[in-house]
Amino acid sequence: MSAALEVEGVRKVYRVRGAETVALEQVSFTVARGEFLTVVGRSGCGKTTLLKVIAGLLPASAGSVAVEGQPVRGPRPDIGLVFQSPVLPKWRTVLDNVLLPAEILRLDRRRARAQALELIKLVGLEGFEEKYPRELSGGMQQRVSLCRALIHNPPLLLMDEPFGALDALTREEMNLELLRIWQEQAKTSVLITHSISEAIFLGDRVVVMTPRPGRIEDIVPVPLPRPRTPAMKLTPEFNALVRRISEKIGIKYT
Repeated sequence: MSAALEVEGVRKVYRVRGAETVALEQVSFTVARGEFLTVVGRSGCGKTTLLKVIAGLLPASAGSVAVEGQPVRGPRPDIGLVFQSPVLPKWRTVLDNVLLPAEILRLDRRRARAQALELIKLVGLEGFEEKYPRELSGGMQQRVSLCRALIHNPPLLLMDEPFGALDALTREEMNLELLRIWQEQAKTSVLITHSISEAIFLGDRVVVMTPRPGRIEDIVPVPLPRPRTPAMKLTPEFNALVRRISEKIGIKYT
């Protein structure tokens, strides 16, 4: 499989009031088309910064990022983004929120509406098209956010702790929902998370980052079969991966 995403030697330095903070140092990896890559590391290790550099929301201080062979030099329409907070304009209905990127990109209204309705159905929100964000639970709002990220059919989906603010049960449900959508949509996906278990359950490979400045400590393959099921989390193979990644991050087992 050819690379959908190439990150090569990325360094990111923040300069504030004459002081420099190195957030990322020599970060390199590739993601194959259709692969689901997850990224874990301690708070402050540069995970979100890395995602923003990949998305073109922040410039790299050194190194390069390419999506489908094209260099990233700013925000791009071929990248879908999902953040921890859904950030849904409260005055727009579910359908209108999903259609927002289509309006910005001036896509054909009729086709975009049909695609939006299909996505809403895909995530289990059929019948909520005319509801407003205040009428939705946190999990439902994040489903709308996911639809919005997919409406323009981007080849690359980037997610930054999309379920971090949800309760444990809803988070488990959303993990299964995301896997189902990923399998149907065949999107190349990169997800940032603090949860080692979540990273293993979702990912084909797990990128483990060091404390700041963020470097790649290891890239761990996840040989668990797909489709994934919650029961896999109880297996010795899953627990061995949790232990391996935990120790890479610095969590010691006695």
